[in-house]
Amino acid sequence: MVWVPRGEFGKLWVGQLVSMVGSSITSVALPLVAVVTLQAAPWEMGLLSALTVLPHLVFGLPAGLVARRWSLRWLLVVGDVGRAVVLGSIPAAAVLGVLDMWQLYAVAVLTGVLTLLADTASQTLTPALVQRTDLMRANSALMLNANVASTVGPSAAGLLVQLATAPFAILFDAASYVVSAVASYRLREPGRTPTVDTERVRLTTGLRVLFGDRLLGPLAVSATLGALFGAMQGPLVVLYLVRELHWSPAYVGVALTTSGVAAVVGTLLAPAWSRRVGIGPSYLSGQFLAALSGAALATALTPVIYLGKAVSGLGMALYGVPQRTLRQSLIPTHHLAQCTATWRTLVIGGQALGAALAGLLATTLGLRPTLLLATLGTLTAVLVAALSPLRRTIHLP
Repeated sequence: MVWVPRGEFGKLWVGQLVSMVGSSITSVALPLVAVVTLQAAPWEMGLLSALTVLPHLVFGLPAGLVARRWSLRWLLVVGDVGRAVVLGSIPAAAVLGVLDMWQLYAVAVLTGVLTLLADTASQTLTPALVQRTDLMRANSALMLNANVASTVGPSAAGLLVQLATAPFAILFDAASYVVSAVASYRLREPGRTPTVDTERVRLTTGLRVLFGDRLLGPLAVSATLGALFGAMQGPLVVLYLVRELHWSPAYVGVALTTSGVAAVVGTLLAPAWSRRVGIGPSYLSGQFLAALSGAALATALTPVIYLGKAVSGLGMALYGVPQRTLRQSLIPTHHLAQCTATWRTLVIGGQALGAALAGLLATTLGLRPTLLLATLGTLTAVLVAALSPLRRTIHLP
């Protein structure tokens, strides 16, 4: 039976869906504003890319403290309204003829901070809006939003940029945050259970809680390693397919779309798969499947590459849904905001390091050896989880 988001969670789900589609458009349109409209140099593009990640690394731990102490509903509203205003400044500046790279840098940082706060609030609020028995399906619904947006958004962005130019394509994202803000404002946030802490709340509380648990510790290490080595593949895939295998842009697009469609299917299947094999084995099997993409690319065989992209997309969903559900179930409610922000800092930090290593290793070793090395790294992440109590965790503790 299909599970349909409803009630207060339904409002959160609708707002997140609309804003994620808009964000996926901006992820393409913002670099195009820099390249096409402002004729940005390579170093300026590198700086813009770095600034989109910087807020998650610098403000990740403080964001957990903010989410712990503020209303989660109002964090969602402020995040949505703030991003609508900040992104809306780009087409406004374009009309006035004053748009420059410094404004794009400011937009990248401000939207990064606001997204960090809103995403932390959303993931912290989810367990309070659904029954524990529905938590897996709720996370599946939210991750379905992300996978649909990342699959459909870039194509929509290309069309909007073609029709309206890059600055005005971003106006769609600004409007999506207005819709999301309305949905968040109408949401009724459950009251939080008062807790008495026996120790001072510190920035490192999230780290202490995560690595002090026999399940969460290995899960955090495994996920961080998976993010690091997975990100080593990301920047190299298109380069490898085009330069070494001489694929046409159409073939590259089909391969990337195959992965996205498989991720959507995997998100729908994840709750049933977790019930069938157990939540821990579901995480392990999904991470193993996701690790195979680099090996498939290294074969240089077209059918194997397409199969690898499909299996990898499926795997990312099969491990992503149980991983988030485990975290939300195991972490005490009063620590959930800080642990969520800490988790994002670890994973995004791993992704940033992996992307940097990708360029260095590909230059030194070559594209194919780097892809194989990344595959070995992701398999190491699987091994960390397999050697922990996660492999025997069948039901939510």
